[in-house]
Amino acid sequence: MKAEVIFLGTGGSVATPVRDNTSLLLRSGEDVILVDCPGSLIQKLGKLRIDPRRVRTILLTHVHPDHVYGLPAFIHSLMLEEGEIQFFASARATVLARRLLDLFELREKEIKTRVRFKSLRLGKKIGISPSIAVKPFPVPHHPSSVAYHFYFKEERKELIFSGDTPVHPPLFEEARGIDWLIHDSSAPSRFFRKYPALRRMHTSALDLGWMSQKASVKGLVPIHFLGEVSFSPAEIEREIRQSFRGRLIIPEDLQRLKL
Repeated sequence: MKAEVIFLGTGGSVATPVRDNTSLLLRSGEDVILVDCPGSLIQKLGKLRIDPRRVRTILLTHVHPDHVYGLPAFIHSLMLEEGEIQFFASARATVLARRLLDLFELREKEIKTRVRFKSLRLGKKIGISPSIAVKPFPVPHHPSSVAYHFYFKEERKELIFSGDTPVHPPLFEEARGIDWLIHDSSAPSRFFRKYPALRRMHTSALDLGWMSQKASVKGLVPIHFLGEVSFSPAEIEREIRQSFRGRLIIPEDLQRLKL
């Protein structure tokens, strides 16, 4: 099977009727990797006809609730299934995720799906499956925040997922010439002018387009659209296209991207 990304959710912390909280599913061969854990994961995998037991690796970008609150429900749904899930995150995020499972007693011996927590070494590339390697690096959204640089071995493709982040020049240096960049584009620039505090946490569509063009990004996917304010995907596209000339996809929930 050709490697693909499935956008389980594309919205920000406030979900809307059409966009749930941001999370991704990466597939390559037999490997199924979940990135971030908001709610309704079992339902979404069912809609995609993907057996949740195939998820054997989870990566977390940071510990804000909209990225981790679904983890206990996901493990609880698999509690009668024999298996093991490797969980990767920054050291700080790993501590919180472990506590979250312990709160619901989801690491007790009667839970048949076991979660093995592994703190990441930032800047170090590691294999997380037979066909996918990843290099985590810090981004300035929260002290636990990391972005992920994925390497798909068979396709010889590379992809970066920013997680939530303001404009961070080292990320765009990491993304120089990359095949695909999936990056926070929380709202059009008019909302960043109206609410200047957003610039400390997120990236506008206008800035994303300019920075991505400057870094010679080949393919760009804006994501994490805020649900608290009103704008259209077309407005995001127009702002990005003021600067960016590469491939551009404005994803919807459950949309697939073939690498």
